[in-house]
Amino acid sequence: MKRVSLFVTCIVDMIFPDTGEATVDILEKLGVQVDFPEAQTCCGQPAFNSGFQEDSRQIARHFLEVFKDSEAIVTPSGSCASMVKHFYHELFKGQPEETLADEVAGKTYELTQYLVDVLGVTDLGTQLDRPVKGMIHDACHGLRGLGIGAQPRALLSHVGNLSLVDLPGADQCCGFGGLFAIKMSDISTAMMNDKLGNIASVPEADIIITGDASCLMHMNGGLSRQGSKQRVVHVAEVLAGRI
Repeated sequence: MKRVSLFVTCIVDMIFPDTGEATVDILEKLGVQVDFPEAQTCCGQPAFNSGFQEDSRQIARHFLEVFKDSEAIVTPSGSCASMVKHFYHELFKGQPEETLADEVAGKTYELTQYLVDVLGVTDLGTQLDRPVKGMIHDACHGLRGLGIGAQPRALLSHVGNLSLVDLPGADQCCGFGGLFAIKMSDISTAMMNDKLGNIASVPEADIIITGDASCLMHMNGGLSRQGSKQRVVHVAEVLAGRI
């Protein structure tokens, strides 16, 4: 039996717990034993992106300690997975933890990446309880940092009652970018409005599906303020049939 440790991430833990539960549902359905290390906190990305490398390193050291013995680490976030896989090496280069950081990075996966690339699964046997039309938003860190694009599409193409339609500019940034949305809010808002315009151009789509809760939060805020009935949902919740 395969075993994984779930890294739930800050936003999922505090704002979208259903996404974490859906992730566990999916993995357990496939016979994967899921462990949840309760000592986990943040991956350190906010501090890292702000230039506070020592603060980030302190948080990341805790992450390494918590997950060092995991067989594999799975997270419903391309952003956090990318931080661990790519930037822990930079963060700990020349540090005593460099080897451990590389080992942990090598066994960290975003959810759809783990399902398709590691388990070789594309059909989860999921059936939605009603016909739904959906579009896919490719979150930046997942697409550009991890090469995640084909994996969610392969999985979603087998979900019963789900019809996928194209989102114009599917790979265009939603404008969140973590602290970018706070530090450069005007630019972030302009980017989000472009994204929302693309979503509105396909009114027949009920949902927009993405692999990062941060994009979900950002775009849903914009859609709500515009009075749109369309909503962004996490890919884990669709694959678990939880919508």
